[in-house]
Amino acid sequence: MHSNRRSGPSPALTAAASHSDVLIVGAGSAGSVVAERLSADPSRTVTVIEAGPDPSEPGLLAQTANGLQLPIGAGSPLVQRYETQLTDRPVRLAPIVRGAAVGGSGAINGGYFCRGLPRDFDRTAIDGWAWSDVVDHFRAIETDLDFTGPAHGDKGPIRVRRTREMTGVTEAFVSAAQRAGFGWIADLNDCGPRPVSGVGAVPLNIVDGVRIGSGAGYLIPALQRPNLTLLARTQAMELRFDGACAVGVDALGPQGPISLSADRIVLCSGAIQSAHLLMLSGVGDEAMLRAAGVPVVAPLPVGRYCSDHPEWVLPTNWTVATGRPVLEVVLSTDDIEIRPYTGGFVAMTGDGTPGHPDWPHIGVALMQPRARGRITLLSPDPGVPPRIEHHYDSEPDDVAALRRGSELARELAGAATHVGSPQWATSQHLCASAPMGVDGDPRAVVDHRCRVRGIENLWVIDGSILPNITSRGPHATIVMLGHRAAQFVG
Repeated sequence: MHSNRRSGPSPALTAAASHSDVLIVGAGSAGSVVAERLSADPSRTVTVIEAGPDPSEPGLLAQTANGLQLPIGAGSPLVQRYETQLTDRPVRLAPIVRGAAVGGSGAINGGYFCRGLPRDFDRTAIDGWAWSDVVDHFRAIETDLDFTGPAHGDKGPIRVRRTREMTGVTEAFVSAAQRAGFGWIADLNDCGPRPVSGVGAVPLNIVDGVRIGSGAGYLIPALQRPNLTLLARTQAMELRFDGACAVGVDALGPQGPISLSADRIVLCSGAIQSAHLLMLSGVGDEAMLRAAGVPVVAPLPVGRYCSDHPEWVLPTNWTVATGRPVLEVVLSTDDIEIRPYTGGFVAMTGDGTPGHPDWPHIGVALMQPRARGRITLLSPDPGVPPRIEHHYDSEPDDVAALRRGSELARELAGAATHVGSPQWATSQHLCASAPMGVDGDPRAVVDHRCRVRGIENLWVIDGSILPNITSRGPHATIVMLGHRAAQFVG
C-alpha cells in the first residue's frame, strides 16, 4: 500500500527499535488519531501496537471499507468477542463484539457519527473539556458534505453525509413520527445546547457505501512516515514500571514475546482492553487486585463505574433492506433514542448463516442511564478475559424509561408492521472504565490531561476516560478525544 511503510514486528527487534519516544497501545478510533498527530513531528519516534491484523493483509481493507455491512459475523478476523451480564434479575447474558483492527470498532460499525451534546461536556466541569473547548476538535476531524458554516469542518479526513433517499421502512417511520407531532431535525450535529425532540437523518461516516473512520482517515496514510511503526497482531500483556513510572510494555507478537520501552506510554485500546491491561499491571481496585493475585502498583477505581446505552430491541416483520446503511434516521425524545434499523442481523453482518431467518428490528436505547456496570479482573493471566457486568436493571427509573420508549416505538411503527415484545440488549458503547475527573473525585482514574493518577508517563485516551456515556453514540466523541488529547502527551 505504501512503499515506505514500517509495519509488522521483525523476528528480532533491536534494542534501538524496541524503544520509542511514544508507545501507543491500540490503533482504534482514538489511537489512530493520536498516532497520526504525534508522528507529525518528524523528530519524535512513535510505535503503535495493535492486536488486530495489519491493514495490508489481503481483503481486510475491503471489509472495513464496506460501509453497508458490519464485518463482525462468525469467524471475522476483525473482532474480539466478550460476554457480559446485562441484567441481574434474572441473569441475562449477551455477547459484546469489539473491533480488533486498525480503526478499532469504528472500522466495523454502522457509521453512526453523531457528536456528543454540549451538556455532556459542560456538566462535568472538568478544566479544558467544556463544549467550547472541544467543538473545534469535532470540526477538525470531519468534512461535512451536507452542511457548511461555523458548526462544521471542511478539511478533516472523516467525511460525513446523511441519507437523503430513505428506504420505504425509514420513510414510513419518519411519516409516523411527524404525524405524532415530532418535528424534523435537519442536523443532529448542530441542534443547539439542549436536547431537542424530533426525528433526523443520522450523520454517517459512510459516503457512497465507503466507511472511512480514523484508521483509514488518519493512521493508514501516516504509515509512510519513517518515524511511525505499526506492530500488528501484537497483544499487550502487561505494563512495566520503575517505581511509579511506566517504562514499557511486554507484548506477544507473531514471533513470540517482545519487550518494548518508551518515554511516554498511551493506552488507546478501548474501555475493555485498556481497563484490563491496567488491572493486569497492578493499577486498579486494591481488594480486587489482591483477590486476583496481582501486586498493587496504584490503587485506582478502574472498571468500577462503567456506563453504556441499554437497548431494548423489538422484532418486526418489515422487509429487510440490503445494501443500505444500517441506520438512516433516529427519533430523539427526552433521553430515549428510537432506531428503525434497515436490516436484520444476518443482512447487517454478512454472516451468511444457512437456514437462519433474518430479524429486522427497532431499537429503543436509553441515552443517559443511571445504571453503572463493572469490569472485574479474574486472573493474572492475560488470556483470561475480565468479568463484565452492565447491571442494566439496577435502576428502576432506567427500566421505566425503556418501557415508555418501547411503547412509543410500538405506537409509531405498529401501523406499518407487527412489533413484537422487547428484549434486553446493549448498544455496545461501553465507556467510563477509567474515567476522567477533577482532583478529589473518588471515581477518577485519569486527570484532565488524561494522565493516570499516581503514575508518571502513562496516559489513557479512548472511551475509557469519558466520565459518563454521551447522549449520542460515542464514536465521533472518541475520535474527537484522540484529536483533543494528543497534545497532552507532547
